[in-house]
Formats: sequence, C-alpha cells, structure tokens
Amino acid sequence: MRTFTFFFILLFSLQTLSAQQKSKHKNSGKTTNPFSWVNSLPAAKFDKLNLPEGLQHSTFTSPSMQIKVGYYIYLPLGYHSSNKSYPVVYHLHGGRPGSENKSIRIATFVDQAIKNKHIQASIYVFPNGGPMSWYNFPKKEHGLGEDVFVKELIPHIDKKWRTLGKAGRAIEGFSQGGRGTTRIMFTYPELFASAAPGGSGYGPEKRIQENDGWENPKLRFLPVGYNTWDLAAKYAQRKNRPKLPILLWVGNKGFNYEFNLKFSRYLNQLKVPNSLLVADGVEHSAIKNYQKRGLELMQFHQKNFASGK
Repeated sequence: MRTFTFFFILLFSLQTLSAQQKSKHKNSGKTTNPFSWVNSLPAAKFDKLNLPEGLQHSTFTSPSMQIKVGYYIYLPLGYHSSNKSYPVVYHLHGGRPGSENKSIRIATFVDQAIKNKHIQASIYVFPNGGPMSWYNFPKKEHGLGEDVFVKELIPHIDKKWRTLGKAGRAIEGFSQGGRGTTRIMFTYPELFASAAPGGSGYGPEKRIQENDGWENPKLRFLPVGYNTWDLAAKYAQRKNRPKLPILLWVGNKGFNYEFNLKFSRYLNQLKVPNSLLVADGVEHSAIKNYQKRGLELMQFHQKNFASGK
C-alpha cells in the first residue's frame, strides 16, 4: 500500500510539474518569437511607450554576415546642432533570443537625468545580442552575437556617430546582458572606460564552468572556459592588465542576488577591484533597478569618462 501511495504521489507531482512548465512555457512566449537581427517597433507601439524624442532605430550591414543588423540609439538634445563628441554607454538587454527593442525604456531615465543636469549629455546604444544573447554560438546560423557587437557594431557606432572612442565608452547590461557584459569586459577590457554588469546569472555561468561548457542538458557553450568565472580569472592573471572600473548592480529581491554577492567576493579574491550597487526591495528587473538606483549607475560611468570636445 505504501509503495502504491508513493508512486501515486510521484506521478501526481510529475504531472503537476509538467503542467506548470507547459503553462510557464506558454506564457513566456520565448520560443514563439522567431529571432531576427532587425526589430524596429511599429510607430504606434513606439509612441505608446512614451519614449524620448532622441531615441531612434538604425541599422548597419554586418561585414561577416552580409545582412542588416538593427540597434536603437539615444542621441541627446543638441547632438544634431553641434560638432561635439559624446561618451557612449552600451546597454545589453536581457533574455533570449536577442532583440534591440528589449531595453529601450532605459532611455527615458537617461533623457531625464540629462535634462536635470545630473549627468552630461551622452549617447546610449541598445544593441541586438543575437540568437543566444551575447554569446558566440556557431551552431546557430548567424549566431556570433558577441563578435557582431564587439567587432562590428562598436566600430560602426564610432564611425557613424560622434563619439569619444574608448575614453568615453562604457558597457552595462542586465540579466543575460549582465552575463554578456561580464564576459566581454574581461575579454576586451581595453575597449571600455567602465563596466557595469547587472542582475547577472552567475549561477548558470557557474554550471557552464563546472560541467564542461553545459548550461543544461540541451545547451553547451564552447570553447571550454567561455564563462564569466574563468574569464575573470584569466583577466586577473594578465600582466599589466588594463584597469577597468567595475560596478555590479542588482536588486536584493532578485533571484540572482546571492550569486552576484558570491561573484563580487570571487573578484575580491582575484584582487580585481569592484563595487556593488544594491537596490533594496527590488526584484529581477532592469527598469525597477533603474527606477531605484539608476542615477547612481549612470553617474558611475560619467566619473570615468573623459570630457567631450
């Protein structure tokens, strides 16, 4: 009788879990949206978001893929009426797959901070992270999201728009974008004046490190060592490594909070300077983190920028 009861409970639990997963899968919509390298919002939807006037969609032709790649760019008031060069912050969106319209509401906070003269006029860029969101993933067609961002988009932005180059270039991101920010900042520290990964999934990155590149039984990232933990150690071991101010930002109600604390301690053990910006009572949300402590995040980058000319 006990055996029968045990198997009945087990079967019921598995059926319940399956139903929950199906419901979550259905509601998430993650697999129902096909990936595209160009995602310009329809005008009506764009207007409904009440986004700042300086935000616009643009594209460039990827040299490696020979297709269009989209991005949103925020240009501060006065950009078109001056010859001034501006600092640039690249904000890497969360979630998979990539889409350049995922984090554009951040531009509202930037626009207000500039108008209130809390930060200097700056450009913000919202790129598309590719089918695996900031990972190079050759198994997918046109899947080199990291390379497209680092080796193609950044040079395009510096060529097309008036920027300060490395002296005024920062990188930040949230969740998947925080993971991407971390991997990219440790691989290419010489490209940035500051870096701020937010709400990063350092737990999944730890699984990748400890399981030969496997994030889960169906997803493997290669080469081995292509994760935030190993790349941080590799950066720490570099002789005459480029100095890079690092700020980890996270809400203490977010599900990645504890691992962000662990990663900060890990960086301290590696003697890699970093600081923490914790939003009290805030869950896993880039917008809510910006609402609570976004100005401090923006000012972190600002203090590391050279003055515009």
